[in-house]
Amino acid sequence: MSKIFRKYNWIKAAFILMAVLLFIPTIESQRIKPKQLREDILEQQSKEKSPEVKKQKKKRIEPPKTGTSTLKPANPTANKNATIVNLEKSDVLFYDQAKNANMQILKGNVRFKHDNALLYCDSAHFNDLANSFDAFGNVKIVQGDTLTIYGDFLNYDGNTKLAIVWRNVKLINRKTTLTTEMLYYDRAIDLSYYNSGGVVKDGQNTLISMWGQYSPSTKMALFKDNVKMINPDATLTTDTLKYNTSNSIADIVGNSLIVYKNETDIYSQRGWFDTKQDRMMLLDRSLVEQNDGKTLIGDTIFYDKEKKYGEAFSNVELNDPEQKTTLFGHFVSYDEIKEIGLATDSALFVDWSSRDSLFLSADTLYTFKDSLPDDSIAQNNLKGFKNVRFFRKDFQGMSDSITYSTRDSVLYLLGLPVVWSEKNQLMGQKISAFTKNQQIERVRIEQSAIAIQKDTLLYFNQLSGKEIIAHLDSGKLQRVYVNGNAETIYFPKDDKTGDFIGVNKTISSYVTMYLKDEQVDRIVLTTASSGTMYPLEDMEENDLYLRNFYWYENERPKSKEDLFTKFDRTPPPKRKESTKKPNFPGSKNDEGDSESTTQRDTNQNNPSTNNFDTSGGNRNLDTSNPTNRSQQRGGINLKQIQK
Repeated sequence: MSKIFRKYNWIKAAFILMAVLLFIPTIESQRIKPKQLREDILEQQSKEKSPEVKKQKKKRIEPPKTGTSTLKPANPTANKNATIVNLEKSDVLFYDQAKNANMQILKGNVRFKHDNALLYCDSAHFNDLANSFDAFGNVKIVQGDTLTIYGDFLNYDGNTKLAIVWRNVKLINRKTTLTTEMLYYDRAIDLSYYNSGGVVKDGQNTLISMWGQYSPSTKMALFKDNVKMINPDATLTTDTLKYNTSNSIADIVGNSLIVYKNETDIYSQRGWFDTKQDRMMLLDRSLVEQNDGKTLIGDTIFYDKEKKYGEAFSNVELNDPEQKTTLFGHFVSYDEIKEIGLATDSALFVDWSSRDSLFLSADTLYTFKDSLPDDSIAQNNLKGFKNVRFFRKDFQGMSDSITYSTRDSVLYLLGLPVVWSEKNQLMGQKISAFTKNQQIERVRIEQSAIAIQKDTLLYFNQLSGKEIIAHLDSGKLQRVYVNGNAETIYFPKDDKTGDFIGVNKTISSYVTMYLKDEQVDRIVLTTASSGTMYPLEDMEENDLYLRNFYWYENERPKSKEDLFTKFDRTPPPKRKESTKKPNFPGSKNDEGDSESTTQRDTNQNNPSTNNFDTSGGNRNLDTSNPTNRSQQRGGINLKQIQK
């Protein structure tokens, strides 16, 4: 027993090593560590978190009529925060007693000072009692050494510190420039805003909107109504946008579309966008669409356009309409340059290229493309690791790992693989499924291979050997070849009554089983074979099964919803050796096996239970199969076991 255990450990270690070797190249091909982009963006966002902008109500204030003051006299001392507006310079000063005795008419190089601001114009009407004035021509407001406002007209209230500038307005704050036809600048809270359309430029982006506000002190801007942000690489269109001119970071707060040079379209309702580094965090189920049709959808998406890499979290879909596949998961990443997709946390791959979709789940799924020197186009590949399960109406399976490539159209299953088709179950240490035109055409099972067909709740037809090759047509099992150490257990029925007449056991070098209408039609053996028919009433439980028989009833996925049900996978226990079985042909025990010989003679004299028809040759075999050619060279004379 210890020898068997050590042997199993070596086999298990070999498969683990094979899975690791398959996994390592995929990891090395990843340019960015999974989930690293999210960490980087969240760290940057926390460092550069923008202060909240004090929002002004969207109200339209008509500019005063040119040449006349609309200000009413007010006592500056009535407002404890008010300070006096001082007239520093004017070439000409006079009063118009007829219009307003308190109004000073100023002309030529007019300059006012209010706190730390200087206000210039060609001419002005100054009401010192109201602490306010109207300015005309070449208006300029200079505040400190960072803010300058230009315009043709100005209405300024020294008590509220509100400046209304209109016509050819330009605000310059370091590298930021705002242009509009009418601007309201509240010096008390250092906030400017417009409602008749404006443009903001900061050297990185140009922002256009109908309504907007900008704070020179916080560098924060808010835009509404027909907002458009333009830079050499991308254009963002939205209805609401927050923007920081110091770091060129935009906060998306409304329905938005970002278009990158006809390469990538991004749809989002809420998010964070670093326009300098072309990195973003998109929230509330956003979408990234490539020009080849691929789309990435998720509740939260982190995307780096410069590196062409994206990560999505929670309810994620990565769609490829060209290949007609979708990769699902609660974490999905995609590398546009290397075309590598990774899915974990409820990972699911769906191939909807045929009428019946294939659903495949695993703890980790990779999709990627590669090419060899002889390839005219890049080939598509799929790898899955741990708890692999897949479902299609005509084909289901499970294993520890799976790989697939369009280069050879072969599906490789490792680690306790099991495949089902209708009433049939195929098992072994390694399974290779060969596909053609989106259909499984042939399945090869290696090492401890066994094919099982469920006949009733109690009886299972079984074939086992070193290697099994099963051929399918339109998803239906047609014939099965067993190469090396072939054993069969088969439950024949009476042709008339349909009742079971016994259990037939055979041992042979090679066996071929043919199926028709989902039932065993005939079994072909080599001449070097031994077979016995036993009465069912003489059989105990272990006599009805081969040693490596195990029927996975509960583990078989019945629908795509079953794919995420996980089972503890351990090698199934070996059954006890049945004492009722024929010996291998040519052995000493076989020569003296009177029970086996007597039983075969009895069967030949009973037409209803005739298992070995020796009247014919081997015309029913497919001679193109190497297994069949070996059988012919051995002089097959046992034609079939009738159903």
